[in-house]
Amino acid sequence: MTYNKNINPMCNQKNLSAQTMLVHSGTDRTRHGETSEAIYFNSGFTYENSELAEARFKGDENAKGHIYSRFSNPSVDMFQTRMATFEGAEAARATATGMAAVTTALMSQVKAGDHVVGARALFGSCRYVVEDFLPRFGVSSTLVDGREPENFAKAMRPNTKAIFIETPTNPTLELVDIKAVADIAHAHGAVLIVDNVFATPVWQKPLELGADLVTYSATKHIDGQGRALGGIILGSEEIISADIHTFIRQTGPSLSPFNAWILLKGLETLSLRVERMSENAAKIADFLATHKKISTLFYPHHKAHPQYELGKRQMKNGSTMVSFEVNGGQEEAFRLANALSIILISNNLGDAKSIISHPSTTTHQRFSEEERLEQGINRSLLRLSVGLEDVGDLIKDLDFALEQV
Repeated sequence: MTYNKNINPMCNQKNLSAQTMLVHSGTDRTRHGETSEAIYFNSGFTYENSELAEARFKGDENAKGHIYSRFSNPSVDMFQTRMATFEGAEAARATATGMAAVTTALMSQVKAGDHVVGARALFGSCRYVVEDFLPRFGVSSTLVDGREPENFAKAMRPNTKAIFIETPTNPTLELVDIKAVADIAHAHGAVLIVDNVFATPVWQKPLELGADLVTYSATKHIDGQGRALGGIILGSEEIISADIHTFIRQTGPSLSPFNAWILLKGLETLSLRVERMSENAAKIADFLATHKKISTLFYPHHKAHPQYELGKRQMKNGSTMVSFEVNGGQEEAFRLANALSIILISNNLGDAKSIISHPSTTTHQRFSEEERLEQGINRSLLRLSVGLEDVGDLIKDLDFALEQV
């Protein structure tokens, strides 16, 4: 019998669409041929002989394999490979949480005597790492208004090793020009680290714009259903395999195999969920923009956003987050949130369920009033993570709540 030896061009991942890669890339089936990825719960691995063990610990290219699940596990590998393929990164390493990813990315690039520049508009825990944690180890930091790239250039020093930004920012959805800041970082021999959680890998590709490392809280859109914590760092093979891998191996902020499996399942529907959530968010932004009880709207692809042109240039879509200021102060913001029926009060985001939060009293409560106002966070501000519910129902829910303000 003669077999057709022609190779199907679809076997080459370069010919596959993003959605197909989110379902299939990185899958490593066992001899049982399972359809869903296997979960490798084991902590350690055996070797056929002592020579193989020695070779793996030395990092011999001809003896690739797993040693210990603190820094290498087949289930985690599949998640890392799939994310790297979708992101367009050479390599990736997963962590136990999003904050573990941020901390690992930063700590792996600096030592005592170095300097880091960050945008002042950051998630509370991210700003803590830059402003409070790194200085404990002799790494100084400078925070700048990230809306103007020249502010980063002015803050650079001979010992600046990294710039850290998030864009859009949490919770005011400020934007930072990734390409411009990347050029500044590289001109000074520094790396640019971008937290891309709000934009998601569906709508923004920081590596294509010049970033060196990208971080995600996989807890958010990647899982997207409130089930598991996780984080991931993506970038070049050189940085990931050396600095990031070594840091994770020696300090252990490791992702569990079970959570990696959950996140793999989340990736299969990531694009579908984010596209629907973003479609809902755009319609809600339009509704809020003209409401008489809303004083200010923040949504990157709405013309009301002061950086609308940058948003259109840098992001393929406005994504899933909408922030807005209610007429009045904290009392009126609370009144609106408390009157909602479908939209839940929570500090999470990127979930299938719509969630609202009051940043001044939750995610950014540790800052002084002056520091919050410097970041544009006043007591009238609410942050809305738009979910998968029917958008008509969400708008009705918001409309009723606004009547109570």
